[in-house]
Amino acid sequence: MNTPAPVNRLRPRRSCLAVPGSNPRFLEKAQGLPADQVFLDLEDACAPLAKEGARHSIVDALNNGDWTGKTRVVRVNDWTTHWTYRDVVTVVEGAGPNLDCIMLPKVQDAQQVVALDLLLTQIEKTMGFEVGRIGIEAQIENAKGLVNVDEIAAASPRMETIVFGPADFMASINMKSLVVGEQPPGYPADAYHYILMRILMAARAHDLQAIDGPYLQIKNVDGYKEVAGRAAALGFDGKWVLHPGQVEAANEVFSPTQEDYDHAELILDAYDWCTSEAGGKKGSAMLGDEMIDEASRKMALVIAGKGRAAGMTRTSKFEIPEA
Repeated sequence: MNTPAPVNRLRPRRSCLAVPGSNPRFLEKAQGLPADQVFLDLEDACAPLAKEGARHSIVDALNNGDWTGKTRVVRVNDWTTHWTYRDVVTVVEGAGPNLDCIMLPKVQDAQQVVALDLLLTQIEKTMGFEVGRIGIEAQIENAKGLVNVDEIAAASPRMETIVFGPADFMASINMKSLVVGEQPPGYPADAYHYILMRILMAARAHDLQAIDGPYLQIKNVDGYKEVAGRAAALGFDGKWVLHPGQVEAANEVFSPTQEDYDHAELILDAYDWCTSEAGGKKGSAMLGDEMIDEASRKMALVIAGKGRAAGMTRTSKFEIPEA
């Protein structure tokens, strides 16, 4: 029996582009945009009467479109609706080999993820697809989902990301704001800090990625960068984009600067050398005026990994220090 190849669950997701599954023009245009991930939407972006047709449009786009370099995701409807199972069956049976993940919205507990996992497994076995290859992205959009986020993160080996859904979440907790992602009036601190950190901790505890949700003022790129910068500073891996004009902004914000990327690679090289036989098998060393050790290496791995995933190229080279 052949052992299946390991699945890369940590794909680049700096920019996660939302595309209405019922709009053929958008489905075609999305293929040429430099987004790391594209998710074809059967939920909020599709009117109820358009959902059935959108399923088939998505299958056709996945099978016949050119999604080179992109993570291909479909967002189905949530389990409280009657559309979910047919969304999954139609899309996965029709385009499973050309699909990377299913995004499940409004996840409230671990059992909803387990149910999707079981359905995916049955379809894969029935169709002869590789079992377990298709990942799951869980979207947290209400208070119950946030309270249960640790169990949700651990619910399936298919889990890849936890996604914050700000609009529904704001409504679920009666937040006093009508501008999605912006700070509510009257609160002097960051109203989203706890929510974002709670999602981030659950994601990192289970080796998942954390993705921030959309910013609806699509022409306000500066506003988008400010909100995205907040999530990036905490350690989030990416953010949704709703408009082509937000794609480059997301890719920029969630990539390290050239200076930071170069420095991270130099730290890794310097630490490898100083711990080697030739470098004296030391546990720490100096890189210029900076002392580096194992903790420095771990931090550098994060920045270097983000830079490599973004396709960045080094502009500096490690020089072995003179004795």
